[in-house]
Amino acid sequence: MPRFAANLSMMYGEHAFLDRFAAAAKDGFDAVEYLFPYDFPAAEIAGRLREHGLQQVLFNAPPGDWVAGERGLACLPGREDEFRAGVAKAIEYALALDCPRIHLMAGLAPAGVARAALAAVYEGNLAWAAARSREIDFLIEPINPRDMPGFFLNRQDEAHRIVQRVGAPNLKVQMDLYHCQIVEGDLAKKLEAYLPGGRVGHIQIAGVPDRHEPDEGEVDYRYLFERIDALGYTGVIGAEYRPKGATSAGLGWFQPWKKDR
Repeated sequence: MPRFAANLSMMYGEHAFLDRFAAAAKDGFDAVEYLFPYDFPAAEIAGRLREHGLQQVLFNAPPGDWVAGERGLACLPGREDEFRAGVAKAIEYALALDCPRIHLMAGLAPAGVARAALAAVYEGNLAWAAARSREIDFLIEPINPRDMPGFFLNRQDEAHRIVQRVGAPNLKVQMDLYHCQIVEGDLAKKLEAYLPGGRVGHIQIAGVPDRHEPDEGEVDYRYLFERIDALGYTGVIGAEYRPKGATSAGLGWFQPWKKDR
């Protein structure tokens, strides 16, 4: 039976961020994820997790200047020291929040720099990060170029080749089925190809094409959830979508899978 995490960066936007933990727990979630925790002390977030019986399953390492449009540092030449400082900060938060996964955003490919040069920086940074803490899985995520133009990593096959080349057992792929459908499609076969290898560290979902609730749009997630179960995936599935209205009102998709809390 699938287990789901509410993405608190996208869901429950009708509440202040620290109040979203209570709202997610009230709706039956037992796990949460979000983009970044760094605006709040780790102890304060940890308190909300404990209070509401929630597990923190994922967040991102610092991405650079998010407000200015940066979307990660891992592939950017000349930013290695900043990347490493961000990873150290993310590990500090992950240990405080008992969070087993950190997403390392690749970043936007700078104009005029050869892709091979970016790949060398990227893989070197990933290897460095993975060696910092064997207690944590570090994830890389292919993101579609419609939502994030210029993002360095777009395809599942490329992500898996990178993971294989780096060779760290705790470097894995974050498989967002929304992004995968937009770039590649053939989701059931992609799941069959990659889940059994143990290199998918986390799955995320959203309706396609509009990134709303997963029971809307062109993807039959009920079928995919059954396939994911049959393939033996025991991890969490992150609900990373923008609700069309009030979050709780749009959770009809979640009811068949909700555990009693």
